[in-house]
Amino acid sequence: MSKKIFAVNAGSSSLKFQLLDMPSKHVIAKGIFEKIGSQQGIFTMEFKGRKEKELLDLPSHQFAVQHLLDALLKQQVIRSLDEIDGVGHRVAHGGESFGDSVYVDERVMSIIEELAFLAPSHNPVNLTGIAAFKKALPQVGNVAVFDTAFHQSLRPEFFCYPIPSRYYERYQIRKYGFHGTSHQYIAEKVAALWEEQGESAADLRIISCHLGNGASICAIKNGCSVNTSMGFTPLAGLMMGSRSGDIDPMILPFLMQQEGLTAQAISDLLNKESGLLAVSQLSNDVRDIVEASQQGDGKAALALQMFVNRIAQTVAAYITDLAGLDALVFTAGIGEHSALIREMVINKLNCLGLFLNPSANEQGQLFIQNKDSKAKILIVPTDEELMIAQDTMRILELEQQSSEIQTHKVARTGHTT
Repeated sequence: MSKKIFAVNAGSSSLKFQLLDMPSKHVIAKGIFEKIGSQQGIFTMEFKGRKEKELLDLPSHQFAVQHLLDALLKQQVIRSLDEIDGVGHRVAHGGESFGDSVYVDERVMSIIEELAFLAPSHNPVNLTGIAAFKKALPQVGNVAVFDTAFHQSLRPEFFCYPIPSRYYERYQIRKYGFHGTSHQYIAEKVAALWEEQGESAADLRIISCHLGNGASICAIKNGCSVNTSMGFTPLAGLMMGSRSGDIDPMILPFLMQQEGLTAQAISDLLNKESGLLAVSQLSNDVRDIVEASQQGDGKAALALQMFVNRIAQTVAAYITDLAGLDALVFTAGIGEHSALIREMVINKLNCLGLFLNPSANEQGQLFIQNKDSKAKILIVPTDEELMIAQDTMRILELEQQSSEIQTHKVARTGHTT
């Protein structure tokens, strides 16, 4: 039975959305509200082959949600709000409380709020988005899809930090990992590809490289996250657009002492002023850096080589964690579209038996390894919104089944459990 499901990602001043028809996966409408909280807000929506942009006063997320629903009705994208069957929300941090997506009730909202100390810039805003849709569509079920949930399968030897355990006990300091929705989508997509080709997906060993302005790598076995490069925060791991990734931690107190920097200034430095932007002294966008490098810019060339080194080193380490490799996957903006970055990474991994088919790589084909490669190398576009919609469908169906069972028990016994 066809259902219309929203996939929503609420930011501090933005609200991205897709309305999908499920299970056909057809995108009915998609768009974004920008500059929420401003009198100069922007609303962009694509639907029925059209793209419309509107400048308007956007005082709040609640206003944006109501405006979205009114626009869908006005443009006859839907005939009635009753057509909407569910809303799935990306939530940044589920801590150790959520190893899967979950139906949103008051208890779940309370836990997400309690976990805000782990993601103070994201969880409160994600809650704002949830509250806005619950108010605008009170009859519709909401599902929280956590960026961290997929990585809750990590074992202690992979998620613990070698610092006194009291800090884990007091503050839950451990590796959580992020981009979980994307990595889970890749795991399921690759397993389906294997089965389509008549190969077993049992114990399939995948390394998923989500390479964009934010970047992370995940080692996956039998559909479960084994290790991942982001850590307690999304700052850890790879060098990224404006994030440093892993550095010697003693650099931080050294800079605080030498420069008189505050903790907030250090955080801003590492998250907003580092990475490709800092090394290239040009841009956080790989496309700009590649172009400058090809024109002989030494700093741009250095930035690319450092970026590639981190990726290749992480892949090599994760082959060890998986005791081998069946599929290396490139996904997200850079992973899907930069043939040069893919080529540079694989060239560094030739020593491990990974080899590229240059023509297939340039053409962006699904499989880009050559016949001598010991593992398959793939380009797989990620689709986090589809993953959110699929999880929302699944959780709402489970919630309905649970409600029906409870109703049956009440009818049979005359009291609730």
